[in-house]
Parts: sequence; C-alpha cells; structure tokens
Amino acid sequence: MDQSIKKFKRTHMCGQLDQEDINKDVIVMGWVQRRRDLGGLIFIDLRDRAGIVQVVFDAKKCEKNFDEAEKLRNEYVVAIKGQVVERTPETVNPKIPTGYIEIVAHELMILSTSKTPPFMIEDDIKVSEAIRLKYRYLDLRRPKMQQNLILRHNVCKWIRDFLNNEGFLEIETPMLTRSTPEGARDYLVPSRVHPGSFYALPQSPQLFKQLLMLSGYDKYYQIARCFRDEDLRADRQPEFTQVDIEMSFVDIDDIMGVNERMIAYVFKKNLNMDITLPLPRISYKEAMSRYGSDKPDTRFGLELNDVSDIVKNSDFKVFTGAIERGGSVRAINAEGCGTKFSRREIDGLVDYVKDFGAKGLAWIVVEDSELKSPITKFFNDEQLNMLLDRLEAKSGDLLLFVADKDDVVFRALGELRLELGRRLGLLDDSKYNLLWVTEFPLFEYSEEEKRYVAKHHPFTAPMDEDIKYLENSPEKVRSKAYDMVLNGVEIGGGSIRIHDSNLQERMLKALGFNKEEAWDRFGFLLQAFQYGAPPHGGMAYGLDRFVMLLAGESSIREVIAFPKVQNASDLMTGAPSPVDLKQLEELNIKIDINDV
Repeated sequence: MDQSIKKFKRTHMCGQLDQEDINKDVIVMGWVQRRRDLGGLIFIDLRDRAGIVQVVFDAKKCEKNFDEAEKLRNEYVVAIKGQVVERTPETVNPKIPTGYIEIVAHELMILSTSKTPPFMIEDDIKVSEAIRLKYRYLDLRRPKMQQNLILRHNVCKWIRDFLNNEGFLEIETPMLTRSTPEGARDYLVPSRVHPGSFYALPQSPQLFKQLLMLSGYDKYYQIARCFRDEDLRADRQPEFTQVDIEMSFVDIDDIMGVNERMIAYVFKKNLNMDITLPLPRISYKEAMSRYGSDKPDTRFGLELNDVSDIVKNSDFKVFTGAIERGGSVRAINAEGCGTKFSRREIDGLVDYVKDFGAKGLAWIVVEDSELKSPITKFFNDEQLNMLLDRLEAKSGDLLLFVADKDDVVFRALGELRLELGRRLGLLDDSKYNLLWVTEFPLFEYSEEEKRYVAKHHPFTAPMDEDIKYLENSPEKVRSKAYDMVLNGVEIGGGSIRIHDSNLQERMLKALGFNKEEAWDRFGFLLQAFQYGAPPHGGMAYGLDRFVMLLAGESSIREVIAFPKVQNASDLMTGAPSPVDLKQLEELNIKIDINDV
C-alpha cells in the first residue's frame, strides 16, 4: 500500500461532515475545487463524490505544510488532517450541507497534481458535449453527473431488492450467441476457431429467457447488456442496459401486476411518491386515435378528433380526396391559440407537420362573430357548426386539420400535439403519468421489404380470437403485447410468448420463413418447445431511458458513464479503431482498404 495512504487513512467523506462532527479530528481526501489565498490564510473547497467541505490553512497553525498549501491549484488531489470547527455566523454558507462547519488543517499531503482542465468541474458549464465526452473522466467529476450515476446505482438496487423479495432469480445469459433475423442489425464477432463463422452480440436475452422458462425457472430477471447496430438519437445507444423479466404460468394481468408494483416501489424509494395502482390501460387503437401515438403523453389534453364523417361531403377536395383514398381527416383544438398565435406562427405549424409526412395543415381561427380561414368557403353552415360542436370550439380557439392516410395523420398530428404542448408550457415536469398501452398489432407492413414484419418480435403471442387471421389477414391480428409509458416515453414493453411449436411455425411462416428457414434460424427454440413448454411471458425495460426520466435529463448519455456519440464512436478512447494485421490473420479476415 502507498505509504501516503497508510499515513493518511480517510476517516470521513467531505460532504458527510456536519455540526455533530465539531471538535473531531478528521482525515479527508479529494480534489481541490477552488483555492482562495488571503495572505496568511488559504481557503480551499475540497470535493469528493459526497460533496464539498471548506478547509482553512492558517500559517500560524499549519506551519509545517503552509508552503505546500500555497502550491495547491484546481483539481490537485490531496489528503488533509485537521479539526472540524463551527463557522462564525458571518461566514456560514447555507447553500451547501457542510456550510455550517469547516476544517482547520493541521497536515497536508499532495497526492497528485493536475494540469489546468479544459473546463471547470462544476454544473451548468458552457462547453460542447463533444469536449465533455472527450474528457469524460473529468465530466464525471461534476456533482450532477455523479448524482445521476448514484441514482442509476440505486434504481438497480431497488429493482433487485423488489424482484428478489418476489421470488425471482437473477440468471445471466450468453453475450456470444447466434445471429437471428428480424429487428436491428447485429454486432458480429468473428470466431477464430470456426473460420468464416460469427457470433452475434445479443440484441436482448429474448430466446434464452424463454428457454429458461422451459427449464423450469419460472421467475427470472437480469440487468442485461444489449447491443444493436442502428442509427443513434438522444435515447438510443449501440450498447445499452435492459431490465429483463420473464415469468411462467401467468397471464397478462399477472405480469402487469408485478411490474407496476415494481415501478411503484422505485418511485416510492426515489421520490417518496405513491403511484396509484392499478395503472390506467389504453388499447393501441385508442392511443393512436386520441393521441396520434402509441406512447401517449397524458399530462395534457389537445386530443385528436376524427371529423371524417362531417367533412366527407364538403366541397374541400383535399379532405374528400383523402377520405376516398381510405384515409381520414382529424383535428386538434389548440384552445386559446387563435389569439395567441400570429399568422406567421400558424404558417410555421404548417411547415412543422410537413417534416412528418403531411402535405399540409388546414386551420380555422374561431372568433365571436366569424371564422377566419381560407377553407371555410368549402363548407356549409351545418358542416361548420358540426365541426365546432365536435371540437368543442369557443372564441379564441385555433382548429388544426390534417387529411391523409391514417399513419400520416397520426404521426403529423401526434407530433404537432407534442409541439403545441411544449410551446404552451403544458408539459409539467412535476407530473409522472404512467399507463399501459395494450393490444398492439402483431404485424406491421414494411414498405422497404414489401412484406409484413413483427411489430415487436416473432415470439409474441397473438390474441386467441385473432389466430384465424394469421395466414390470410395478418393486418387484423392483435397481439398479447403491452408497453408501459411514462410521460410520453416507452420505458418498457413485453408480451405473452408463443409456447406452442405449431403456432410458432405458423407465426414464422406469416413472416415469410418457410419451414426449412425457420428451423435453420430457430431450430433450437422450436425443438425445445417439443419437450413441454409452460405458458410464459415477460417484460423488458430500457434502464438508461428510465433513469434518464427520473433524473430529469433529456438524453441517456447523461446517465451512462461512458456513452458513444451519434456515429457510434467513443470520443475518449477513439473506438472503433483499426487492429493489427496479425489479429485479422488469426481470424481469417482480410480487409480490402480500397473498399473501406
């Protein structure tokens, strides 16, 4: 052991000292946050992950080390022996927990010096994220970042405590596995001992947790690392952490019950907040119809209204044409915005919805004596009155319409609803609205692949009454899938799984796999089903996303110790990077640099 550490054995964390420690001799260690030299008196703020404490070096009381104290600069690492004393009333700092005491230093040891950092180690710094990530080890010293990672640790602990108490077993599953289709691209790992063959890093433990159910471990969980090679955004990383849960001999209500109790437990431990259970449930169809989203933010209104039946016989060809092509016309009443928004701002909303596929945005401003809009001339008085009645419009309101295919209408108005919520200050950060979205479609049509693909994954069970549509009308099949949504963000999702091998083969066939392909890809699972599979289902949470919301952050990079940037690179380590030719030769891999 370093002799300096033997001599200075830490007795207290900086931020944990308080008035009960007055007159105690203590040894603290940490980083110099700032230094103030008053000539004969030197004050430093000493920081560790517990907080900050003020230390005083008095030339008369610390003659032995006062010269050393004069050398101190920001981010020097030091060990200090001293006595805790009460501050005089005029020097009290009530803004910090240790603001009523200070340490009078008797001895000092400089453990490490520091260059001038590229930014101040404090919150609310004005520096680019790229610089923060390049020097992430410095960024992680900031109190806010440390609080975020401590919160993440606590959330993991609370989840483990709850699930352990419920009789779940934490079981690890492989990181090197077989590549399977569907979903995002896999990260591939070449095998040295099997030339030309590759492992895949798991996108989730899905197949293995189902196999664990077949193995008799009826309550499983894992805080698992997962990998997906996909385009990034604020709440997406190539490697992420998933809270994975699976149960046997259960139905949807059983799974929802244990999961909402777990989330309520975390909220109680973290915020001392009581979540009302059971959580509200809303079907996918209703969520899309009312909010234009399968992850609705229910902290505010501005709901969508279908007005197709009212306008289908109007003279406005934009509306009638959309309906004739199988689409719809839907509207939002932006209450009070008719007087709040200028014509320029309304035109800005028109441009906004175009980013989400809409060809345009029709609008009507409601006033006491008249309706202001370029489209009112296409409607008779009865139709206009019916619109006002359907949208519960009153003077000062702004009515906004989109006409197109349903998926375009939902996407455009759903995003417009959120934008209006932001502009109008309706997103209350003190509210935590949780709900379930249920009965998702089992399939969705991929225009790119010209076929139906699984909405969630190929092992999701269809609703019993919809199995008959699997082969001939896949668009009608609803799934036994469910998502938990918090303030417009999906924090977790799951489903009842298919546990019958025949039904699983039918599902894979509906996805375009013939029997040979299905057994080639998933034969180990299909074979396992033939040896007695219990009914089972589960849930998986994006831990990073959940902690992000609890921390009040807008990006998961703020709650991950060493995240990647948007091109999946690590600015601190320089990953990914080229490797030695010898390593490639051992893997039987040859790279043509001209193709790179």
